[in-house]
Amino acid sequence: MSESFRASHGLIFVSVEVFGSQGSAVLRPALDTGATRTMINTEHLIVIGCAPNHDAEKVKVTTGSGVEFAPLVKLQRVVALSQERVDLPVLAHTLPPTAGIDGLLGLDFLRDYKLEIDFRQGRLSLS
Repeated sequence: MSESFRASHGLIFVSVEVFGSQGSAVLRPALDTGATRTMINTEHLIVIGCAPNHDAEKVKVTTGSGVEFAPLVKLQRVVALSQERVDLPVLAHTLPPTAGIDGLLGLDFLRDYKLEIDFRQGRLSLS
């Protein structure tokens, strides 16, 4: 299955459903093939019961504004582009409201799949 995107407009957004112990949420993170790990805005993780705790492993993250440490949180399931990952650890990070994104869908989700991005047609598929 493929998903459409606006090739002439900024970021490529993907519909992603994330599952935690208290439910699920449909998010619109940006596709980021430069991100090693998937990152989800902390407020969304709290809502589905995946709030990071003080004992969570912290990972060094290089952002556009510097180096930070973000906790890893394991999601029960992540579904995007008709593919699913189970028990996927994601980075919990508080994004500024001006970012306008729910997070980043990174290489940890995309690995082992064939990703096709067709900018002429504005189509994205993962198989």
